[in-house]
Amino acid sequence: MNSSGDEKSRLGNGVVGILAETVNKWERRTPLTPLHCARLLHGGKDRTGVSRVVVQPSAKRIHHDALYEDVGCEVSDDLSDCGLILGIKQPELETILPERAYAFFSHTHKAQKENMPFLDEILSKGVTLCDYELIVGDHGKRLLAFGKYAGRAGLVDFLHGLGQRYLSLGYSTPFLSLGSSYMYSSLAAAKAAVVSVGEEIASQGLPLGICPLVFVFTGTGNVSLGAQEIFTLLPHTFVEPSKLPELFVKDKEVTQNGKSTKRVYQVYGCIITSQDMVEHKDPSKSFHKADYYAHPEHYNPVFHEKISPYMSVLVNCIYWEKRFPRLLSTKQIIDLTTKGCPLVGICDITCDIGGSIEFLNRATLIDSPFFRFNPSNNSYYDDMDGDGVICMAIDILPTEFAKEASQHFGDILSGFVGSLASVTELADLPEHLKRACISYKGELTSLYEYIPRMRKSNAEEVPQENMANGVFLQSKRTYNIVVDLDEV
Repeated sequence: MNSSGDEKSRLGNGVVGILAETVNKWERRTPLTPLHCARLLHGGKDRTGVSRVVVQPSAKRIHHDALYEDVGCEVSDDLSDCGLILGIKQPELETILPERAYAFFSHTHKAQKENMPFLDEILSKGVTLCDYELIVGDHGKRLLAFGKYAGRAGLVDFLHGLGQRYLSLGYSTPFLSLGSSYMYSSLAAAKAAVVSVGEEIASQGLPLGICPLVFVFTGTGNVSLGAQEIFTLLPHTFVEPSKLPELFVKDKEVTQNGKSTKRVYQVYGCIITSQDMVEHKDPSKSFHKADYYAHPEHYNPVFHEKISPYMSVLVNCIYWEKRFPRLLSTKQIIDLTTKGCPLVGICDITCDIGGSIEFLNRATLIDSPFFRFNPSNNSYYDDMDGDGVICMAIDILPTEFAKEASQHFGDILSGFVGSLASVTELADLPEHLKRACISYKGELTSLYEYIPRMRKSNAEEVPQENMANGVFLQSKRTYNIVVDLDEV
């Protein structure tokens, strides 16, 4: 499949290109900051494997072009000298140069239909493709990810919307003063704003009509940890899943005592994992994670019975595949609504459309982050003012903290760049990078030879033999590849 064009392969020549991000107007991240480039260039090719860095000009990138020039990078649209080209998102199809190595988030390893023309182009041009999502360590977890930043930005954005939603329901809350993540100059500034909201809750309280305000976090991985990091800036108490009903018993006691004007001065959090979502069909058998992963058909979903009746906000941070029960189905949310479930909104940081949350049927945008789903008539709306639950599913959350996210990402990626930029043979790459190469010189590598079969059958599950090799395929646009469903 190698290209027969006039361009000579420059694979392994030590010249690195950095793409201008064009797929989304909000994408301001960069795979390498000027500081990372400086370290690579000043170390010399013999030491770092990098001889030149060519940066495509971009007026919206979080670091200005001049900062790259100051450290010795070349700023040019022309990346034809580059053997390795780095980006965050996919480059435009027509810009792909033949017989180069590319590294970015390609979203092709699960045979995602919308990205197959892109993979075809990669193969037809003899390109070596390394996907960041597939760079995993021996422990099976991703080495290169934005998960915590997705969680942080996601919860800030949701709290911002929560204030608006409560106002439409007739409640004034401190959340109303909070902005979206991108409105702050830094992560520290956003956190300070959340702290300010927390201070107001601690001093003035929340209306009893919306309390107890319970945030349920699914999973224990980086995405969930990032969201929890923001949550814990508020006055809070974490409760065990089994203790959730007690919160509502206490609330009823307060109301029965005639203290209907009492305000509550904290929020509640609950972290759940797969053992809280399902139970074995055989009552005599307890939950075992390994058995559940191997035989999910032996388990019934119970999240809608044991957790959902008590949650105000669902913060979804888990990996999901079709063979597992859904976290929340459309029928379940309709049933819950008829029973008076307190659910106000869903913050789906995984942005897994039609996945573990069945009725979440679209991604949302940074500048239009919410839609409303009304279970009573199974209808969707673009406002926040009527009945139902508000839903947020932004697929590009980490770019809202572009500076910090780029620094974090580049700190790790810069350790891999030398190998990717200087090696010409796949076999010479370190094992974790070799596993992440979907194609080598226009041919699918052995780990990814399943893609045509998956593509043909339109299947969504990874072949079992590839699971054994540690390639645990994830749902579209999630942020961590892990064998553990709870650790996305």
